[in-house]
Amino acid sequence: MTDDVHAELEQIRSSIDNIDAALVHVLAERFKYTQRVGRLKAEHDLPPADPEREARQIARLRELAQQADLDPAFAEKFLTFIIDEVIRHHEAIRG
Repeated sequence: MTDDVHAELEQIRSSIDNIDAALVHVLAERFKYTQRVGRLKAEHDLPPADPEREARQIARLRELAQQADLDPAFAEKFLTFIIDEVIRHHEAIRG
């Protein structure tokens, strides 16, 4: 590998690392809000899951993914993973 290729690879990887860090911070912020939702649901005896909202969010995210040239199926899997974790947190708060 030439020095130029190595330097370019490191530059690209540095950008990826920065994006990964941003993703972690955005997810942490998202979970702060979902924890608040979980507490509110528990206080008002609402179910941890909201299948109608989840379906709307998945459809919305699939559309956003398509517009961003990202595989909508991947976006759905990613959001479903997050939703499952949120529901688990809501169940724990309720319990």
